[in-house]
Amino acid sequence: MNKQPKYRQVADALRREIANGTFAPGARLPSESDLQQRFDASRNTVRNGLSLLVSEGLISSSQGLGYEVRSHEVFKLNASKFENLDFPQNGDAYNTDVTNAGRRPHQTFRVEMLQASAEIADRLNIVAGTKTVLRFCHRYVDDVPWSTQATYYPAWLVDESPRLAEPEDIEEGTTRYLAERGIEQVGYFDEIAARMPTPEESRLLEMGAGVPVLLWTRTGFAMDQPIRCTITTFRGDLNQMNYEIGDLSARSENEPQ
Repeated sequence: MNKQPKYRQVADALRREIANGTFAPGARLPSESDLQQRFDASRNTVRNGLSLLVSEGLISSSQGLGYEVRSHEVFKLNASKFENLDFPQNGDAYNTDVTNAGRRPHQTFRVEMLQASAEIADRLNIVAGTKTVLRFCHRYVDDVPWSTQATYYPAWLVDESPRLAEPEDIEEGTTRYLAERGIEQVGYFDEIAARMPTPEESRLLEMGAGVPVLLWTRTGFAMDQPIRCTITTFRGDLNQMNYEIGDLSARSENEPQ
């Protein structure tokens, strides 16, 4: 005898059918009335089961349109090559990677002068409250919100590289621009974390309930000091990161990229 609460039985059955393709990405689930009859359950029981799947990010709900299986066309980002000037680029790293994947990039951005928070100041090795320049990008892949990217530069670096503070895109990418001015990023330190989104992140990335964000913080270093801190916030359901480290000549070409 199944001792699971009835709403969990509803959720388990639908989850299995989503996993095996009975309900494909983008497909609508049966109506609540149909599910009541199928599971011999009350409306509240069915709704609780559906709400559980919403919280897991498997389905979404629309007023008057019922429930739909989420589409998950995942974009794979090679974080080892991202911003690496040894690899050829057609513009900045984001445009290059998205275009090379056969997808369509689009981004908007803004530039602000801000006082460094304690977290940013620690990474940039400056005093908290010191002036920084923030370059903020809102990025899309095929018109679907993909990520936000907030990059902080210390004021001394902006004095030497004034285009960083201009409210215009740097077509060749900021890392290449700085290198051309003799400020080469020779290394970086990455931190990766996951959490549930803030309301503002949910709005910008158009995320439904139950979908986490992936946070990628990269601090870039010149020979003698840090030169920038970049915090990229990804939709957790549409992104995957990978790294290539060491000699991978034994790796099969058929392995996941």
